[in-house]
Formats: sequence, structure tokens, C-alpha cells
Amino acid sequence: MLGQLNSKASIFSLGLLLVIAMFSSSLLSNSTTFNNYSTSVLAQPFIQTVKGRDLVIDLGNGIQTNAQLTIPAVGNGPFPGVLLIHGTGPTDMNETVDFIRIDNQTGSKIYPPTPFFQIAEYLSERGFVVLRYDKRGVGANNTIQDVNVWGNLTFDDLKNDAAKALNVLTEQPEVDPNKITLIGHSEGTVIIPRVVIDLNNNNNNNNNSTGNLTKVANIVLMGTGAQNLIDDIAHFQVIDNTLAYAHQVLDKNHTGSFSVQQPIEHPNLNHTVATYFGNNSDGYVDIENELKPVLEKIYENFTSGDTEAKCSVGTCPKWIESHEELEPNLSVIGNVSESTDILMMNGENDSQSTVQQAFLLEQRLTEVNHPDHTLITYPDLGHLFNPSSQWFTEFGPIEQYVLSDLYRWLSDRTHGALGVLSDNRLEQAQNNTIIPSQ
Repeated sequence: MLGQLNSKASIFSLGLLLVIAMFSSSLLSNSTTFNNYSTSVLAQPFIQTVKGRDLVIDLGNGIQTNAQLTIPAVGNGPFPGVLLIHGTGPTDMNETVDFIRIDNQTGSKIYPPTPFFQIAEYLSERGFVVLRYDKRGVGANNTIQDVNVWGNLTFDDLKNDAAKALNVLTEQPEVDPNKITLIGHSEGTVIIPRVVIDLNNNNNNNNNSTGNLTKVANIVLMGTGAQNLIDDIAHFQVIDNTLAYAHQVLDKNHTGSFSVQQPIEHPNLNHTVATYFGNNSDGYVDIENELKPVLEKIYENFTSGDTEAKCSVGTCPKWIESHEELEPNLSVIGNVSESTDILMMNGENDSQSTVQQAFLLEQRLTEVNHPDHTLITYPDLGHLFNPSSQWFTEFGPIEQYVLSDLYRWLSDRTHGALGVLSDNRLEQAQNNTIIPSQ
């Protein structure tokens, strides 16, 4: 979703929306320190637990994209298969959060978190084949390689690309086509239900075919979106969240205004204040009468771009327009087949796809009596499932207990019941909210 990232970090595509381009230019020169981390607590560099295979996926119309399978190092399968579907913006197969940077003091490379690589390694070490792929027009480290392809991208393109990647996964000899899971993050949570519904409709319309029909057994929605991405979620991120931060954090004297001299950790607001209010003679900004109109104008400019103009930035007008025309996920999720089990995972400090979005989907699935759906929420975790501010997303690897929950839920449905929580999660259970269907 619209990236509200740590003020020490560059604003970059993350979740459902890329941050408005005007915010990013001033922040790209800053850097933050990312700690290198292991994707497995017990992994040892000289013991191979995962094999990899590079693939190229044909997306049609002469467009191809790179992909990679991770496969358990031992055994011939068939193994359960998992497809990872990324969030918004020019995102590579690892869903790399930021660019590789150079530490100004040591000269060493600083590697950003790569959530999808982390998920793929974790699951493949434990018996799953995982496929991840670069978004069309995008290459490694989130570089836009084909401006024309990227500038003309629509939501339907992303949905169709996911369906083609799913076909590639099910065709792999190591994969059991009857045990397929789709995992989506952020915008991916909007794509997945539609892919599954389309697939089910196609299967129903081909009852007399050979029987080689792809079925999706499970879907996992991480950092969920329930409302319309542009009309509701982007509005919250650009306007509502920013105003709430100004009122609740900066307006210390409850006067309806704040000083521009005080530290402003919220990166979007920090840049907005510097751009529009840095020369205020009295050094104060009236939140409702000065700040709010500026934010409303920024939102209007973001959502009303020229769809015929060329675009080479993170989010383009054609993509925005295609999302504006979509039914909200809340109207779609109830049509997912009862034979497909659903897991929703959300950080309670997610400032991009807030936990209330997940609550809405949970309520809808309960309303339609979907037989197997589970919601897990995590206190203090943000959009990347690491400790984060409630106001903006901070960088970091996915917490190990989140990966453990994901694995246990999948294993219950592919390898037989293994229990809801791993041992190291028992202490977390009383704090996290786990809502299984009844």
C-alpha cells in the first residue's frame, strides 16, 4: 500500500501503493541500516536444505519475466506447491523492500529485507516447492526494465500474470497439483481471490474435459485489503492517517496546530511540511485549515493522472484507473469456493493495510459460513510483519513466529494436523489474536 516508511529510509513501493513520487525524491538520498539475517534459525551454510531452479514465464504478447523455484533438497516429491504474489509497485520476485545501499562509514553493502525470499526458503526447507516471479517489466532489485510494459500495466495484467505463474507451478514435476497454495501480500491479497474464483468458474464450465483442472486448496492473505484500494485505502494513507498523526502526536498542546520545528518522524508529513510550510512566519501549521487542504490536493493529483501519458515511475495512471474500477475485496471474498481454505494474517500496527481491513474480511467470511477460514493478528507488527510504528512502516525481516504460524497452518492442510502453534509460539498465543472459523 502507499508506503509510509521509516523516516530514515527511502520511500519505496511497498504493499498496495507506491508512495507518491513527490515524496520519494527527497528521501532516496537517505539510508538506514538493515541487519543481515538468516532465513532459518538452524541453517548452516555448508548444509544444503533447498535447491533452486531458474525459470522464465511467458506472460503473452511477447512479454516474459524471470522466476525461481525453491525445492526441498531431499526427496523427489511430489511436494505441496506454493505461489507468492507480491504487493504494489515495481517489485521483484523477492519483494525486495528497498535498494541495495552502501554504508557511508564502512563502505560495505547494506541489504534490505526480502520477504518473499524469506518465505520461500522457510517453506522449502520444510517440504514445500515455492515459485516466485518478477512483476512484468521489472528485474532484480526492483529495477524497471521495460518502461512501456510497466507504464501500461493494469490490474487485469497482474491477475492474468498470477494465473499463468500458477499454471507454471502446477506443471513442475516436483509439485503435487492437488496441494496448491497461493500466498499474497498487500495488493496480492486483492489478486488472489479473483484468480481462485476465475479458476473455479473455468473448472465448472469444463466438467466434461479430461479432468486435468487446476485446483487451489489454500489461500493466504498477508496484510489484507478489503476496501477499494484507491477510493478508500489510499485516501486513508494520504489524508486520514497523516491528519491523525498530526493531531495525536504533534499537537501536544491540543490547539489544533503544531510547530514545524519539532521532530516529525512520519516521512510523508515530514516532506509535506518541508515543502509547503517550511517558510511559515509563525512556525506553526493549522491542521484542519492548512494541512488538510494540502493533503487533499496531493491525493487528488495522485488519483487523476493522464492515462495516455507515458509513465516510468512506481505507480502509473492506467494502473490507478484499473483499481478504481474494481469491486472491493469485501464484495468478492465471499465467492471463494468452500473447498479452498483461507488464512488471513495482519499486523495490528499495519499502517498501510490496517487490521480493520482483515476484520472486515473475517466478518464477511463468517457471514457466508465459509467452513475453514482463520485470522491471526499480531500486536506491534507492521506491514512487513516486523516490529513497526503504528503510523508508518519500518523495515525489517518477517518475525520467525509469523513464519512458524504460516508453516503450521499450511502443514495442517497438506501434511496432516501438526497443531495450531509451534512450541516457541505458546507464549505469544495469549497476546496474538487467532480467530478460526467455527
